[in-house]
Amino acid sequence: MSAAQLLREVRRRHGLTQQQLAARARTSQAAISRIERGLVSPSAATLGRLLHLMGEELELQARAVDWGHDPELLRRNLAKTPDARVRDGVAFSNFVRRHQGAARAER
Repeated sequence: MSAAQLLREVRRRHGLTQQQLAARARTSQAAISRIERGLVSPSAATLGRLLHLMGEELELQARAVDWGHDPELLRRNLAKTPDARVRDGVAFSNFVRRHQGAARAER
């Protein structure tokens, strides 16, 4: 959810107009409008302050990204010699070529 969407949703949930929120924040209705339309990207501090004025708290979270790889498998492969990695890559390539027809037949 963008800052614009979040601010608009919270403001509406609290039944406030842009003008009313602007008055609380001691800014202009146009400034609130620019944020809500995504024309201006407020800092986290500004967004947090606007939400606080409506009795809400901004929470930022971080989550680990799943890159879709196995770190342990990568460590084991990197521990191999370059020759061993090339041999394994060639063997895998040959395996894929041998089984391409089977994969197409299953579709």
